[in-house]
Amino acid sequence: MATYSIEPDRTTLHGTFSREYPPVLTIASGDSVSYRTLEAGWPLEPPNTTGQARRVFEPRHPERDRGHALCGPVAIAGAEPGMTLEIQIDAIRTGTWGATYAGGSSRKALNGRLGVLDESRMLVWELDPDALVGRDQYGHTVALRPFMGVMGLAPDAPGIHPTAPPRICGGNIDCKELVVGSRLYLPVQVPGALFSVGDGHGLQGDGEVSGTAIECPMERVDLTFRLHKDLRLKTPRAETAAGQITFGFHEDLNEATLLALEAMLELLEQQYGVKRHEALALASLVVDLRITQIVNGVSGVHAVLPPGAIK
Repeated sequence: MATYSIEPDRTTLHGTFSREYPPVLTIASGDSVSYRTLEAGWPLEPPNTTGQARRVFEPRHPERDRGHALCGPVAIAGAEPGMTLEIQIDAIRTGTWGATYAGGSSRKALNGRLGVLDESRMLVWELDPDALVGRDQYGHTVALRPFMGVMGLAPDAPGIHPTAPPRICGGNIDCKELVVGSRLYLPVQVPGALFSVGDGHGLQGDGEVSGTAIECPMERVDLTFRLHKDLRLKTPRAETAAGQITFGFHEDLNEATLLALEAMLELLEQQYGVKRHEALALASLVVDLRITQIVNGVSGVHAVLPPGAIK
């Protein structure tokens, strides 16, 4: 199996998804790719507390590059609609800086309800990728748990599509459980799959309630890709240390919850050979429903089946 590398430059960066983007690399199932990624907002240097402008990546196309800074797309030879692409997360190493933003007018309903509509404020983080510790300008320290906010495939629709909402083929999932050692399974919608990654997060809680995590560049993101020709998924799944995960995405949080639960019932039916009523009863005992994020326009809910919960 081969290993490739991708650096963030004008040939590999984009800020939208499209089935029309040519792949920057075509690999075989079982191959690995090592990425270096920019912070989602395209800056090239750490933020500061003085309000001074930062250098950002240029040039950028006003339409194609309007969203998260993503690397790719990578095509997987032989990938066809109806198959499933497994992404194994082998390694993630943060950069040495990051930022978290809160407040302002970008999310009027949420920020107005919480009393922070007047202005936006920022925590500036110094990150230690070896000790996995972050420290902000006020002296608060947190333990880092890095993951990639955006891992997704091109949707089967013409034109370009924003990076903000998660979709059935992945994207801005923002699930904090997708750390090193996890495996994400995405339904393939277009030939080649066309995988892109970006939006590094040093740490995030379920919900991502301010709209941002510790947004940071990643010095290294190592991923291994495998095609599953006979695994037919309607929505993403994951295998993590927390357990097996199914996802639901919808503008309505209640509907997102039901979608995640329906996908979990299908998983239980497949793995344990049970009928729908029995699957629902078992889920009521051992499955946890968690709010993935509420800030991407399309909300996310994930259902978690902990390891060994059902013998």
